[in-house]
Amino acid sequence: QVQLVESGGGLVQAGGSLRLSCAASGRTASPYAMGWFRQAPGKEREFVVVISWNGGNTNYADSVKGRFTISRDNAKNTVYLQMNSLKPEDTAVYYCAAKKTAPWSTPRAGYEYDYWGQGTQVTVSS
Repeated sequence: QVQLVESGGGLVQAGGSLRLSCAASGRTASPYAMGWFRQAPGKEREFVVVISWNGGNTNYADSVKGRFTISRDNAKNTVYLQMNSLKPEDTAVYYCAAKKTAPWSTPRAGYEYDYWGQGTQVTVSS
């Protein structure tokens, strides 16, 4: 089992920045891809970004390319999501997720993931 805890959400004005963190604990020795997803009120959960276990591969949703940056520190079992130039449409609950997979893999589909955090609210005001 792997437990995931997100932090760093909050309220920010449009154009501002936030940095989310996701700390993993438990059986983290196996290689896990780490992804971020989000769900806005009344909408389905959507993929945001994923990073491979070795950190060498990333995959971003088109809506966040050039604004969001994912990174990870395996020594700290933590993945980060730096969000810049935030827009009101980025408002959502952000979830991190982990999938046991090959070290270079970057899965995008939510159903592929094994573990999920409880989510952290990000609100961007206009």
